[in-house]
Amino acid sequence: MINYLLSHWSWPFWTTIVVIDLIAIVSLLYRGQGVERTLAWLSAVIAFPALGAIAYFLLADPIIKRTTVRRRRQQAVAVRQFGAPFAAAGTGGQSAVMTAAARTTSLEPTTGNLVEVLTDDESAFARVEAELRGARERIWAEYYLIRRDETGHRFLDILAEKARAGVEVRLIYDALGSFRLSRPRLKAIIAAGGWCVEFLPLNPLRKRWSVHLRNHRKLIVIDGQAAFTGGMNVGDEYSGRARRRGTEHFIDTHLRLAGPCVDDLEEVFAEDWHFATGKTLPLPEVSTSSQGEATVAIVPSGPDQRRNASHLNYFVGISSARESVWLTTPYFVPDEVILCALIGAALKGVDVRILVPAKSDVLLVGPAGRSYYQQLLAAGIRIFEYLPSMLHAKTMVIDAQLALVGSANIDIRSFRLNFEVGALIEDPRVAATLRDRFAGQLKESREITLPMIRSWSFMKRLQHGAARLFSSFL
Repeated sequence: MINYLLSHWSWPFWTTIVVIDLIAIVSLLYRGQGVERTLAWLSAVIAFPALGAIAYFLLADPIIKRTTVRRRRQQAVAVRQFGAPFAAAGTGGQSAVMTAAARTTSLEPTTGNLVEVLTDDESAFARVEAELRGARERIWAEYYLIRRDETGHRFLDILAEKARAGVEVRLIYDALGSFRLSRPRLKAIIAAGGWCVEFLPLNPLRKRWSVHLRNHRKLIVIDGQAAFTGGMNVGDEYSGRARRRGTEHFIDTHLRLAGPCVDDLEEVFAEDWHFATGKTLPLPEVSTSSQGEATVAIVPSGPDQRRNASHLNYFVGISSARESVWLTTPYFVPDEVILCALIGAALKGVDVRILVPAKSDVLLVGPAGRSYYQQLLAAGIRIFEYLPSMLHAKTMVIDAQLALVGSANIDIRSFRLNFEVGALIEDPRVAATLRDRFAGQLKESREITLPMIRSWSFMKRLQHGAARLFSSFL
C-alpha cells in the first residue's frame, strides 16, 4: 500500500509535506521564541518531515490572549489607605522584586496583610475545611489536581453542602490534572446551585483545545475575607492521609492570607473564570481592611504574558539578593536565564542553597535536574536532596526579608506553559518561618558535593544528559 501511494501519489504527497514544513518554519521565524527554542524546533521539522511540523503545531508555546478584568488600583488610593506609595515601602532588592512583579502583572503590592505559613499537612487541610464550612457568602476555588480519594471527596462534598446552604460556590479545575475526579460529586455541586468549570477541556473540537497548556494554580477565596494559596493540591498525599497509611506522601507549603491581597486573588480567579467560560464574573467591592503587617504582591503568570511573571520573580529575586537565596522546588530544570542568575549570585558571594527531593515522582525530572549540578556546585552553590519523602513545596527566601510561596516550579514548564500563581511577601517573620523550616529540612537531606558527582559512572552521567534533552517537556 505504501509503495502504491509513493508511486501514484508521490507528487501531491511530497508537496503536502513540503507545504506543511514551510508553514511551520515561517511560523517559527515569525514568532521568535528565542534562538535556543527556535533552533530546536527547526531541527525537529527538518529531521522529521511533516511529523516535526505537526509536533510543533501541537506542542509549541501558543499565543494566548485573555481578557483583563483587573481594577488597577490608583496610586492615590494606595497612598490614602496605606500611608505611602509602595516604592517607599521596601528596601533595596526587596523593592526591586516587588516592583518588577507589579509592572509585569499590573497588580500593585498591598500592605496591611496577615500571612500564615501552613506546613503541617493535616492541620493545613483541617484549617481549609473548617473555613470552607464557615463560609457565608461565596467560595471561589481553583485547582490543578483534585484526587478521586477521601480528601478529594471531602472537599467536593463540602462545596456541595455549602451550595445547598445558599453559598455562591464556583470551582475551576484543570481538565488534565483533575481528569479522574469524582463526576457524581461535581454533578451534586451543580445540582445544588454551584458552578463547576473545566479549564482547557481535553476536546480537540473545542476552540481553545490544548494538551500541554495547564492551569497549575491552587487557590481558594472565602467570602472575600480569607484566601489559601501555595503548593498543595487536593488529595490524600497532601492532607496527611497517605502518610498515615504509609504510602507516598508529599511535604508541601501553603499560605492563609487575609487583608487587601485577597482582592487580588479574586481578580486572578475572575480572569480565569472569564477565560474558561467566556462570561464576566462581577467582582465584589474592594476590601481595604488591614489585617496584619505584611506587604504582599500576588503574582499570576502564564503563557498569556509577554514576560512570564514567575520567571521574572525568580530571576530578579536571585539577582538582587545581597546575602542569601534559599530555594525549595520539587522539579528543578532551570533554563539558561535562571542558571546564569544562580551562578552570578553565588560568584558575588551570596549564600545560594537549593533543596530538591532525592526521588522525584516524575521519571525524568530527577536525572535532568542532576545534569546541572556540576556547574552549580563549581560556582559555590550548595545543593541538598531531601530524603524522607517527596518534597513538593515551591519557596524562595531572600536575605531573610522577602519570601515567595506559590505553585510555580523552577522548570521550563512553569515558566512557559503553565498558568501559575504565587505570593511575594515582605515580612521578616514569614521569612524567618520559612528559613527555619528550610534549615530543619536540611538536617533530613544529603548534601551533594563535587567529589560525589565525579564518582558517578559514565552511564549515570549519560542518563542525566539524555534526560536534559527533554527539559522543555518536563
